[in-house]
Amino acid sequence: MTPLLIPPKASPPGEIERSLHRQGLTLLLGVDEAGRGALCGPVFAAAVVLHPTEFPEGLNDSKLLSPAERERLCPLVCDSALAWGVGLASAEEIDTLNILQATFVAMRRAIQAALDRLGKAPEIVLVDGPLAIPGLSLPQKPLVKGDSRSLNIAAASILAKVKRDSLMDELDLTYPGYGLARHKGYGTAEHVAALKLKGMTPEHRKSFKLKSPGVQ
Repeated sequence: MTPLLIPPKASPPGEIERSLHRQGLTLLLGVDEAGRGALCGPVFAAAVVLHPTEFPEGLNDSKLLSPAERERLCPLVCDSALAWGVGLASAEEIDTLNILQATFVAMRRAIQAALDRLGKAPEIVLVDGPLAIPGLSLPQKPLVKGDSRSLNIAAASILAKVKRDSLMDELDLTYPGYGLARHKGYGTAEHVAALKLKGMTPEHRKSFKLKSPGVQ
């Protein structure tokens, strides 16, 4: 495969897609994760193949969007994308594999779910972060801070975040007293205090050490 010309990190969102389109690539799949640094719950990943010219306005790194903006954009992404998929790796898988390998598992599951909808292979997979996904037979390009540079990755980041947050809201009802609906499983002071008082639920990652409170 001819080396791709990738715009610099300071490029505005969507410039990567425009550059790849000029190089003849239009079927692009973006993949991102959510919940990697949490103490509780699965790590989620989403994969999105946006239409080359028709997609929702306002796509950006999910961390830069408000919850209301993410909730608004999520169904718009699903309705307008050529394909999308969500995958997860459970707390048990995280403890068994380690968080990095479990994240790759979630990403491969999300990509497969998107491919099942798409019915054919994308021309390239754009991966948020510095690492390629092992065990993936498709051409791929890791992109540091890709969720703020690529619209496909930004869309995936929104889906992964919204889907994971929804599950954490459900887990809050199953395991009351931890505040999971508020902090989504991250290591806030409230969460750490509840863990010290109540102990771990089956959804907590036993391999994770308690750190200073704060959302990662």
